[in-house]
Amino acid sequence: MIDIIATDWSHLQSLLFQDTHDSTSPNIYRSPYAYRGLPCKNYNLETSLIRLKNPKDVEKSLLRNFEKYTRFHHKIDSVWELLSVAQHHGLPTRLLDWTFSPFVALHFATEEPDTNDEAVVWCLNIPELNLSLPDELKEILKENDDAFVFTSSMLFKNDIDLVKFDSLRGNDNSPYAIIFEPPSIDERIINQYGAFSIVSDKNLTTDSILKNNPNIFRRIIIPKELKWEVRDKLDQANINERTIYPGLDGISKWLKRYYSSR
Repeated sequence: MIDIIATDWSHLQSLLFQDTHDSTSPNIYRSPYAYRGLPCKNYNLETSLIRLKNPKDVEKSLLRNFEKYTRFHHKIDSVWELLSVAQHHGLPTRLLDWTFSPFVALHFATEEPDTNDEAVVWCLNIPELNLSLPDELKEILKENDDAFVFTSSMLFKNDIDLVKFDSLRGNDNSPYAIIFEPPSIDERIINQYGAFSIVSDKNLTTDSILKNNPNIFRRIIIPKELKWEVRDKLDQANINERTIYPGLDGISKWLKRYYSSR
Protein backbone atom coordinates (compact mmCIF):
# COMPACT_ATOMS: atom_id res chain seq x y z
CA MET A 1 0.00 0.00 0.00
CA ILE A 2 1.37 3.41 -0.98
CA ASP A 3 0.44 6.13 1.53
CA ILE A 4 1.52 9.71 0.88
CA ILE A 5 0.95 12.43 3.49
CA ALA A 6 -0.08 15.82 2.11
CA THR A 7 1.95 18.62 3.69
CA ASP A 8 -0.12 21.60 2.52
CA TRP A 9 -2.87 22.57 0.06
CA SER A 10 -0.52 22.89 -2.93
CA HIS A 11 1.07 19.54 -2.23
CA LEU A 12 -2.38 17.97 -1.80
CA GLN A 13 -3.51 19.24 -5.22
CA SER A 14 -0.38 17.90 -6.91
CA LEU A 15 -0.99 14.49 -5.33
CA LEU A 16 -4.67 14.41 -6.34
CA PHE A 17 -3.90 15.23 -9.97
CA GLN A 18 -0.72 13.20 -10.28
CA ASP A 19 -0.59 11.22 -13.56
CA THR A 20 -3.97 12.57 -14.71
CA HIS A 21 -2.75 14.58 -17.72
CA ASP A 22 -0.66 13.61 -20.73
CA SER A 23 0.44 16.67 -22.69
CA THR A 24 1.85 14.46 -25.46
CA SER A 25 -1.47 12.78 -26.20
CA PRO A 26 -2.90 13.80 -29.61
CA ASN A 27 -6.43 13.24 -28.29
CA ILE A 28 -8.31 14.55 -25.28
CA TYR A 29 -6.70 12.79 -22.33
CA ARG A 30 -9.02 11.25 -19.78
CA SER A 31 -7.81 10.69 -16.26
CA PRO A 32 -7.53 6.96 -15.49
CA TYR A 33 -8.48 7.40 -11.83
CA ALA A 34 -11.53 6.98 -9.64
CA TYR A 35 -11.44 8.43 -6.14
CA ARG A 36 -12.99 7.65 -2.78
CA GLY A 37 -12.72 9.98 0.21
CA LEU A 38 -13.06 8.72 3.79
CA PRO A 39 -12.92 10.70 7.05
CA CYS A 40 -10.51 8.24 8.70
CA LYS A 41 -7.45 6.66 7.12
CA ASN A 42 -8.06 3.45 9.09
CA TYR A 43 -11.40 2.73 7.40
CA ASN A 44 -11.25 -0.05 4.84
CA LEU A 45 -13.29 -0.35 1.66
CA GLU A 46 -16.08 -2.32 3.27
CA THR A 47 -19.51 -2.37 1.64
CA SER A 48 -22.75 -1.67 3.49
CA LEU A 49 -23.79 -5.29 2.81
CA ILE A 50 -20.72 -6.58 4.67
CA ARG A 51 -21.32 -4.09 7.49
CA LEU A 52 -24.80 -5.54 7.91
CA LYS A 53 -23.06 -8.56 9.51
CA ASN A 54 -26.00 -10.85 8.85
CA PRO A 55 -24.89 -14.49 9.03
CA LYS A 56 -27.37 -15.38 6.28
CA ASP A 57 -27.03 -14.58 2.58
CA VAL A 58 -29.61 -11.79 2.40
CA GLU A 59 -28.54 -10.01 -0.82
CA LYS A 60 -31.24 -11.63 -2.97
CA SER A 61 -33.95 -10.97 -0.37
CA LEU A 62 -32.93 -7.33 0.01
CA LEU A 63 -32.97 -6.70 -3.73
CA ARG A 64 -36.16 -8.66 -4.38
CA ASN A 65 -38.11 -6.75 -1.76
CA PHE A 66 -36.59 -3.40 -2.66
CA GLU A 67 -37.55 -3.89 -6.32
CA LYS A 68 -41.13 -4.58 -5.26
CA TYR A 69 -41.40 -1.10 -3.76
CA THR A 70 -39.42 0.85 -6.39
CA ARG A 71 -41.72 0.30 -9.36
CA PHE A 72 -43.75 3.41 -8.57
CA HIS A 73 -40.61 5.57 -8.38
CA HIS A 74 -38.22 4.11 -10.97
CA LYS A 75 -38.34 2.05 -14.14
CA ILE A 76 -35.82 -0.73 -13.52
CA ASP A 77 -34.40 -2.51 -16.59
CA SER A 78 -31.58 -4.55 -15.06
CA VAL A 79 -30.04 -5.71 -11.82
CA TRP A 80 -27.34 -3.07 -12.34
CA GLU A 81 -29.91 -0.29 -12.31
CA LEU A 82 -31.62 -1.93 -9.33
CA LEU A 83 -28.33 -2.06 -7.41
CA SER A 84 -27.60 1.57 -8.32
CA VAL A 85 -30.98 2.82 -7.11
CA ALA A 86 -30.74 0.69 -3.97
CA GLN A 87 -27.25 1.97 -3.09
CA HIS A 88 -28.28 5.54 -3.85
CA HIS A 89 -31.16 5.33 -1.40
CA GLY A 90 -29.30 3.63 1.43
CA LEU A 91 -30.11 -0.06 1.03
CA PRO A 92 -27.21 -2.32 2.08
CA THR A 93 -25.58 -3.52 -1.16
CA ARG A 94 -22.24 -4.86 -2.33
CA LEU A 95 -21.58 -1.60 -4.19
CA LEU A 96 -19.07 1.00 -3.08
CA ASP A 97 -19.29 4.69 -4.02
CA TRP A 98 -16.50 6.34 -6.01
CA THR A 99 -16.19 9.57 -7.97
CA PHE A 100 -14.21 10.67 -11.00
CA SER A 101 -13.63 14.05 -9.32
CA PRO A 102 -10.71 14.28 -6.87
CA PHE A 103 -12.29 17.39 -5.32
CA VAL A 104 -15.59 15.60 -4.68
CA ALA A 105 -13.63 12.80 -2.98
CA LEU A 106 -11.80 15.44 -0.98
CA HIS A 107 -15.16 16.84 0.13
CA PHE A 108 -16.25 13.49 1.53
CA ALA A 109 -12.88 13.00 3.23
CA THR A 110 -13.13 16.35 5.06
CA GLU A 111 -16.90 16.64 5.49
CA GLU A 112 -16.37 16.68 9.29
CA PRO A 113 -13.25 18.83 9.69
CA ASP A 114 -13.38 18.96 13.51
CA THR A 115 -12.53 15.28 14.02
CA ASN A 116 -9.04 14.32 15.17
CA ASP A 117 -8.66 11.56 12.59
CA GLU A 118 -6.43 11.84 9.57
CA ALA A 119 -8.62 11.66 6.46
CA VAL A 120 -7.77 9.75 3.29
CA VAL A 121 -8.47 9.79 -0.44
CA TRP A 122 -8.10 6.49 -2.28
CA CYS A 123 -6.91 6.89 -5.90
CA LEU A 124 -7.74 3.87 -8.04
CA ASN A 125 -6.18 3.35 -11.47
CA ILE A 126 -9.03 1.78 -13.45
CA PRO A 127 -7.07 0.55 -16.51
CA GLU A 128 -4.67 -1.24 -14.16
CA LEU A 129 -7.64 -2.76 -12.32
CA ASN A 130 -9.06 -3.96 -15.65
CA LEU A 131 -5.96 -6.01 -16.42
CA SER A 132 -7.25 -8.66 -14.03
CA LEU A 133 -10.71 -8.89 -15.58
CA PRO A 134 -12.10 -12.07 -17.16
CA ASP A 135 -11.62 -12.11 -20.93
CA GLU A 136 -15.36 -11.82 -21.55
CA LEU A 137 -15.52 -8.50 -19.71
CA LYS A 138 -12.36 -7.22 -21.38
CA GLU A 139 -14.00 -7.94 -24.73
CA ILE A 140 -17.07 -5.89 -23.77
CA LEU A 141 -14.86 -2.89 -23.05
CA LYS A 142 -12.99 -3.37 -26.31
CA GLU A 143 -16.21 -3.55 -28.30
CA ASN A 144 -17.34 -0.27 -26.76
CA ASP A 145 -14.62 1.92 -28.27
CA ASP A 146 -11.97 0.61 -25.88
CA ALA A 147 -13.78 2.03 -22.88
CA PHE A 148 -12.19 1.51 -19.49
CA VAL A 149 -15.35 1.98 -17.43
CA PHE A 150 -18.50 -0.12 -17.73
CA THR A 151 -22.03 1.29 -17.75
CA SER A 152 -25.09 -0.45 -16.37
CA SER A 153 -26.58 -0.70 -19.86
CA MET A 154 -23.33 -2.09 -21.28
CA LEU A 155 -23.43 -4.97 -18.79
CA PHE A 156 -27.15 -5.57 -19.28
CA LYS A 157 -26.95 -5.66 -23.09
CA ASN A 158 -24.26 -8.32 -22.86
CA ASP A 159 -26.37 -10.54 -20.59
CA ILE A 160 -24.17 -10.04 -17.55
CA ASP A 161 -26.30 -10.47 -14.45
CA LEU A 162 -25.08 -11.06 -10.88
CA VAL A 163 -25.07 -14.84 -11.25
CA LYS A 164 -22.87 -14.70 -14.32
CA PHE A 165 -20.77 -11.88 -12.88
CA ASP A 166 -19.99 -14.01 -9.82
CA SER A 167 -19.27 -17.11 -11.87
CA LEU A 168 -16.59 -15.46 -14.01
CA ARG A 169 -13.01 -15.47 -12.79
CA GLY A 170 -10.19 -13.07 -13.38
CA ASN A 171 -6.47 -13.73 -13.57
CA ASP A 172 -5.29 -16.78 -11.62
CA ASN A 173 -8.92 -17.86 -11.20
CA SER A 174 -9.37 -15.13 -8.58
CA PRO A 175 -12.27 -12.82 -7.73
CA TYR A 176 -12.10 -9.44 -9.43
CA ALA A 177 -13.63 -5.97 -9.24
CA ILE A 178 -15.01 -3.56 -11.82
CA ILE A 179 -15.96 0.11 -11.89
CA PHE A 180 -19.26 0.97 -13.54
CA GLU A 181 -21.18 4.18 -14.09
CA PRO A 182 -24.77 4.20 -12.83
CA PRO A 183 -27.67 5.71 -14.75
CA SER A 184 -28.37 9.37 -14.00
CA ILE A 185 -30.93 8.69 -11.29
CA ASP A 186 -31.02 12.29 -10.10
CA GLU A 187 -28.93 15.46 -9.83
CA ARG A 188 -26.94 14.07 -6.92
CA ILE A 189 -25.40 11.30 -9.02
CA ILE A 190 -24.57 13.81 -11.75
CA ASN A 191 -23.13 16.47 -9.43
CA GLN A 192 -21.03 13.94 -7.55
CA TYR A 193 -19.61 12.55 -10.82
CA GLY A 194 -20.37 9.20 -9.30
CA ALA A 195 -19.36 5.62 -10.06
CA PHE A 196 -19.59 2.30 -8.25
CA SER A 197 -17.22 -0.57 -7.68
CA ILE A 198 -18.44 -4.13 -7.29
CA VAL A 199 -16.52 -7.30 -6.40
CA SER A 200 -17.41 -10.70 -7.85
CA ASP A 201 -17.51 -12.11 -4.33
CA LYS A 202 -19.97 -10.16 -2.16
CA ASN A 203 -18.17 -11.26 1.01
CA LEU A 204 -14.89 -9.57 0.04
CA THR A 205 -13.97 -5.95 0.64
CA THR A 206 -12.75 -3.96 -2.34
CA ASP A 207 -9.36 -3.32 -0.73
CA SER A 208 -8.81 -7.07 -0.34
CA ILE A 209 -8.90 -7.22 -4.14
CA LEU A 210 -6.70 -4.15 -4.60
CA LYS A 211 -4.04 -5.31 -2.17
CA ASN A 212 -3.17 -8.15 -4.52
CA ASN A 213 -1.61 -5.48 -6.73
CA PRO A 214 -0.43 -2.34 -4.89
CA ASN A 215 0.35 -0.65 -8.22
CA ILE A 216 -3.39 -0.28 -8.82
CA PHE A 217 -3.89 2.37 -6.15
CA ARG A 218 -2.37 4.91 -3.82
CA ARG A 219 -3.74 6.68 -0.75
CA ILE A 220 -3.39 10.37 0.05
CA ILE A 221 -3.42 11.08 3.78
CA ILE A 222 -4.81 14.44 4.93
CA PRO A 223 -3.56 15.51 8.39
CA LYS A 224 -6.18 16.86 10.78
CA GLU A 225 -4.38 20.24 10.85
CA LEU A 226 -5.02 20.66 7.12
CA LYS A 227 -8.72 19.80 7.03
CA TRP A 228 -10.19 23.25 7.75
CA GLU A 229 -8.04 24.87 5.08
CA VAL A 230 -9.19 22.20 2.65
CA ARG A 231 -12.81 23.02 3.53
CA ASP A 232 -12.21 26.73 2.90
CA LYS A 233 -10.54 26.06 -0.44
CA LEU A 234 -13.30 23.68 -1.54
CA ASP A 235 -15.91 26.31 -0.66
CA GLN A 236 -14.09 28.77 -2.91
CA ALA A 237 -14.11 26.14 -5.67
CA ASN A 238 -17.87 25.64 -5.16
CA ILE A 239 -17.41 22.05 -4.00
CA ASN A 240 -19.52 21.75 -0.88
CA GLU A 241 -22.75 20.34 0.56
CA ARG A 242 -24.81 22.85 -1.45
CA THR A 243 -23.62 21.42 -4.77
CA ILE A 244 -22.98 17.83 -3.70
CA TYR A 245 -26.54 17.43 -2.34
CA PRO A 246 -28.80 19.56 -4.58
CA GLY A 247 -31.87 20.91 -2.79
CA LEU A 248 -32.73 22.35 0.60
CA ASP A 249 -31.10 19.49 2.52
CA GLY A 250 -27.73 20.30 0.96
CA ILE A 251 -28.13 24.02 1.54
CA SER A 252 -28.93 23.36 5.20
CA LYS A 253 -25.90 21.09 5.62
CA TRP A 254 -23.67 23.68 3.97
CA LEU A 255 -24.95 26.58 6.09
CA LYS A 256 -24.63 24.55 9.29
CA ARG A 257 -20.95 23.92 8.63
CA TYR A 258 -20.29 27.36 7.14
CA TYR A 259 -21.45 29.11 10.29
CA SER A 260 -19.95 26.64 12.77
CA SER A 261 -17.09 27.81 14.96
CA ARG A 262 -13.78 26.01 14.70
